[in-house]
Amino acid sequence: MRKILIGTLALGLGLGLASANAADPVRLQLKWVTQAQFAGYFVAKDKGFYEEEGLDVTILPGGPDIAPPQVIAGGGADVVIDWMPSALATREKGVALVNIAQPFKKSGMMLTCRKDTGITKPEDFRGKTLGVWFFGNEYPFLSWMSHLGIPTEGGPDGVTVIKQGFNVDPLIQKQADCISTMTYNEYWQVIDAGIPAEELVVFKYEDEGMATLEDGLYVLEDSLEDPAFVDKMARFVKASMKGWDYARANQDEAAMIVLENDETGAQTENHQKRMMGEINKLTEGSNGSLVEADYDRTVEILLSGGSDPVITKKPEGAWTHAVTEKAGIATAQ
Repeated sequence: MRKILIGTLALGLGLGLASANAADPVRLQLKWVTQAQFAGYFVAKDKGFYEEEGLDVTILPGGPDIAPPQVIAGGGADVVIDWMPSALATREKGVALVNIAQPFKKSGMMLTCRKDTGITKPEDFRGKTLGVWFFGNEYPFLSWMSHLGIPTEGGPDGVTVIKQGFNVDPLIQKQADCISTMTYNEYWQVIDAGIPAEELVVFKYEDEGMATLEDGLYVLEDSLEDPAFVDKMARFVKASMKGWDYARANQDEAAMIVLENDETGAQTENHQKRMMGEINKLTEGSNGSLVEADYDRTVEILLSGGSDPVITKKPEGAWTHAVTEKAGIATAQ
């Protein structure tokens, strides 16, 4: 009897250990450093939403030298966050990224200009110097300039483009008339640097009809052939969207969770709380399911690049609802 009890106990312990180790690992590569832009994922991890779905999620911070498409192509992540222009351009170049979910409904991208430059409308960009992010972030800008018929090689009828670092220095130091900013980050850095809002003119890509989808979740196409992977991603997306819902309902708490995960110590409470408020405006209205009309608009903008479009043909198989549908998320219209 004693042997049976010991054997039963050992079996029970073994099953317990197996259960404890059964969580499926997921590596998520962020597009940028730890900040409220990615709050939904940090909240989902902190609140145990991933654990509830049987997942062990590792969140990998990004940075200026980290390109999510390269990371996933090299096997360093299971799923990445990227902007759709970058993802579609990458797909056309041979890395078959597929959008499996779209937590961000709106674009936060802008050009922010000094009012004393005399710029009041997009046509006034001619002859000016504009700061632009590269590494895949330049595509919406290039499509916009092409749409306006403004060359990007300089001259009185064109614009001079400088490769902007991920800071606002060119505007502060008057090296550029306008710079790229996000509604939730760099714009406020300009304000904090001492240039008040009344001395600025902003052009939101949303307002100009040139908004492309940002911060979607992407995986490699081949991975979707594995039903177990699709199931794992469905659980990941379900928990992540629960995290985003919580972040919108608990803005300050979500910002503090982000701060707790910032190992660099570079972020501040005030900036993250302010960022969280702006990010919530961009995720509001999304249940995680990609809206096909938003995808079509993005593709149309990227194709409208004249002789040098971001993509040269309409992509095939660049997105799927298979993951969100398996997650029980209603297909967005």
